[in-house]
Amino acid sequence: MVEPADRPSTAGQRLGAPESFGVSTLEPGLRPPVQPPGRQVSIRVQMLDDTQEVFQISQRSPGKVLFDLVCVHLNLTEGDYFGLEYQDQRKMTVWLDLLKPTLKQIRRPKNTILRFVVKFFPPDHTQLMEELTRYLFALQIKRDLACGRLICNDTSAALMVSHIIQSEIGDFDETQSWQHLLHNKYLPDQDAIRDKITDCHRKHVGQTPAESDYQLLEIARRLEMYGVRLHPAKDREGTKLSLSVAHTGVLVFQGYTKINAFNWSKIRKLSFKRKRFLIKLRADPNAHHDTLEFAMASRDCCKVFWKICVEYHAFFRLFEEPKPKPKPILFTRGSSFRFSGRTQKQIIDYVKDSEMKKVPFERKHSKILSNSSMTPQSSSFRSQVPKEVTPTDTDLYSLITAFYFISFIFLGKQSQWGNLPLTPSFILLYHLLSYLTLCSIPVPVSLPFSIFLFSSPTPGSPASEDSPLGSPHVVVNGNGSVNGQEMGGTAVLGLGQSPEGRQLSPLTSPLLTEAGYVRNEDEDEARRKKFPTDKAYFIAKELLTTERTYLKDLQVITESFQSFVGKDEAFPDSVKKLISTNYDPVHKFHQGFLKEVEQRLAQWEGRSNAHIKGDYQRIGDVLLKNIQGLRQLTIHLQKHSECLVELERACSRKVETLCRDFEQQRVCYLPFNVFLLRPLHRLLHYKLILERLCKHYPPTHDDFRDCRAALADISEMVLQLQGTMMKMENFQKLLELKKDLTGLDNLAIPGREFIRLGCLSKLSGKGLQQRMFFLFSDSLVYTSRGMTPSNQFKVHGQLPLYGMTIRESEEEWGVPYSFTLFGQRHSVVVAASCASEMERWVEDIRMAIDLAEQSSGLNTDLLSTGLSDNKLLEDSGAEQESEEELCGSRSSLERQGHRGNTTVHVCWHRNTSVSMVDFSVAVENQLSGNLLRKFKNSNGWQKLWVVFTNFSLFFYKSHQDDYPLASLPLLGYSVTVPSESENIHKDYVFKLHFKSHVYYFRSESEYTFERWMEVIRSATCSSSHSLPSTRKDLY
Repeated sequence: MVEPADRPSTAGQRLGAPESFGVSTLEPGLRPPVQPPGRQVSIRVQMLDDTQEVFQISQRSPGKVLFDLVCVHLNLTEGDYFGLEYQDQRKMTVWLDLLKPTLKQIRRPKNTILRFVVKFFPPDHTQLMEELTRYLFALQIKRDLACGRLICNDTSAALMVSHIIQSEIGDFDETQSWQHLLHNKYLPDQDAIRDKITDCHRKHVGQTPAESDYQLLEIARRLEMYGVRLHPAKDREGTKLSLSVAHTGVLVFQGYTKINAFNWSKIRKLSFKRKRFLIKLRADPNAHHDTLEFAMASRDCCKVFWKICVEYHAFFRLFEEPKPKPKPILFTRGSSFRFSGRTQKQIIDYVKDSEMKKVPFERKHSKILSNSSMTPQSSSFRSQVPKEVTPTDTDLYSLITAFYFISFIFLGKQSQWGNLPLTPSFILLYHLLSYLTLCSIPVPVSLPFSIFLFSSPTPGSPASEDSPLGSPHVVVNGNGSVNGQEMGGTAVLGLGQSPEGRQLSPLTSPLLTEAGYVRNEDEDEARRKKFPTDKAYFIAKELLTTERTYLKDLQVITESFQSFVGKDEAFPDSVKKLISTNYDPVHKFHQGFLKEVEQRLAQWEGRSNAHIKGDYQRIGDVLLKNIQGLRQLTIHLQKHSECLVELERACSRKVETLCRDFEQQRVCYLPFNVFLLRPLHRLLHYKLILERLCKHYPPTHDDFRDCRAALADISEMVLQLQGTMMKMENFQKLLELKKDLTGLDNLAIPGREFIRLGCLSKLSGKGLQQRMFFLFSDSLVYTSRGMTPSNQFKVHGQLPLYGMTIRESEEEWGVPYSFTLFGQRHSVVVAASCASEMERWVEDIRMAIDLAEQSSGLNTDLLSTGLSDNKLLEDSGAEQESEEELCGSRSSLERQGHRGNTTVHVCWHRNTSVSMVDFSVAVENQLSGNLLRKFKNSNGWQKLWVVFTNFSLFFYKSHQDDYPLASLPLLGYSVTVPSESENIHKDYVFKLHFKSHVYYFRSESEYTFERWMEVIRSATCSSSHSLPSTRKDLY
């Protein structure tokens, strides 16, 4: 039986307790609520960690008294996110009403167990200000996974379980992790993905339990079933559905698939009549019905769901708790039920404004020291994963004290270390660091090393006279200030004294008292903003950011694709093995490479203590070492072209459907074949980065020699793989166009090269009609946009290039920028959108004609059987799609699917063209990093992780995201610097503009600003005379 009022109150008593079960606290927090007089009744409550506690309440107490007792027991400040649920006499799970007497709701308290669970699931876990709250949410996610309520794919499930295991047993140990999984059930079908769980777990080395909770909630909140509690229902036609409620509104599910959602802003009223649940919508001219009706199992089911809807709406939408309705004089109409408790806004404001001391808590299932000591201030402004101070203040410094006394007694003056002064302070520091090393506990960066440098007692001082051990002194902040306040003279504190002269507890260290805390939040914030300004640093940072994106792209192949096709028997095992054998070693190598680069950049920025070991403001040595290691993988890189060819050969109808389905996955944000060529393209990126470093460094710089040696190695590799790279780029582009075109046979054959694609107007008897032209080395094909589900382009005809002539005919036809193509059997008149576009087409067609005349017997018949080049099928009714579908930054990732957002479709909408040279330049100009984005009419800046590739910007919330939130195709856009009239008074801002669409982006430095301008210009400006005339000139 637990009575919170009788719990131990002193630190010594609490820490001296023989054992502590479940989620409990080490400090008395909130005061227990006042109970009305009356007989006491015992109520059992099951906590989220599966322990049970018994609470004593008065028989007349409302539900809020019991709920407050539970929150006091847990020392939980953000308790309003939680609730108490139980099964009533009808075997229905209901929430305890906080306003009604508890015993009027629970008829048989001796036989009823209430469950303390999460009631309101916020959309973003960063809104949870305290670590204890996040820990309890993590326990709820763990429970939902185990019972099969949180439905997700195997990859997400394995990753979440790996974070749970990391928080419970710490860093990966194969035997321990395997045994832990055998004895604990986290998923209904856990055995099937046990290997995947352990693979994920081994990547979390050094991650604290608090970080694991954070990552677990980050993954869970993105799942469609996050926080969803299904209530069975039927629609008017009798179709079985389920209703649920979330922070956004009411959701409708069919099975585990969300099929509709009604936002709170669109709902006018929620009500129920008998067993019919009614949703009345606000007036909408496009809606068929303004009242939606769902049939539930009974009136009680309707009422239970209606109540939780009312509470969800009030909790997330209202600023404060709704006031009770006045009691009617004569009769009542409707329910008097209302939400009781603080709203989410009130909780957040309260935690931010209050200065309550945050105390440690115990994790029942965790076998590692990981109690929290985070302050609410640090929680509020930190945007990254919250870091723990591990182990706890009390545990760690009680151990330090024990080490101190034991070491001095046993070692004392009997040092065998020569002339090294064996002072108590040195012994203390030595054992502290040894303890942290043995426990694999990272020394917190925020704790300055100077705080450990205790001065040895001076002869004749009071400390040396009164104590056989003396009293080591601590120099606080190193400059005579405590928390920024100056102290007269040299500020020193005795180890056992507070600044006021009071004796401190033997378990309290001056390092963790307010007087001993040496860096305030303002200084932390200033330290974060103080980054190196050297150009070499930003070049190295570009290496880091692009390496993160590259590793994510490799994971699409090694994890997502292999997992997607692994269970399908239609996919050939030989191709699976070929891809796995040649991409997995590359992926593993770059994982280690990325870690080294991250570590070096952390040292360069001063975020690591390792910089005291030597020169760290360099990157050439890291690049040289890893490029030499990469040369050992050349045999795998050479096989990547074979993977692409074998995948195409194996493309039966089933395999082709399987690959097409995978490309519809959000993680596959580009055509899959593009990912297969990423390792070859990455070599070009390393070469360009090293060229910039060598150009920046003077020959006398320490890093110049390593950079030059690495550049020589990578240049040799690029030269060795150049031929393969060019052939595979062309082959990949032909395969991509094959998916975009319908009506072609044998497009990807040896000897055929892709040259240019784009939009031209074809002159016919009906006037000028928009057509999409594709120029190859042997023929010119023209198409129109079809009305197929995959938005393919329908071929109308082809013109063989052999014997073709070209003539400008603007004066002849009176059409600006027009020219005539004379084939052996017929001619075509086309017009470009502008003079520069016409010049590019004429130049490339003439070059292609020369190539065709030099080729020997290449089959130029591309059309399918029944479509001859004489019979030109004109389809004037081709579907025309609004340009708005591509211009916005929300373009087509969610609405159209990837096949509606390819380069071909963008060129069609933007009335422009792209050549193979442009594609090759775009391969070199890939870039990624954090940018601040601002819309034309918005006030604030939004921080996003932005990836530039394939003529598009892809937007992520952070670099850890698996798929982009949106994309912005850049073909046709112009990039400039904002003018004075636009009132953008910030540095390093560039502007993207197309018609009425305007976006502003802000970078962090002059170098990154120039790089973003450079790569975006490569996409917005098509190839011209300023670019290489052939692809061979690129390498």
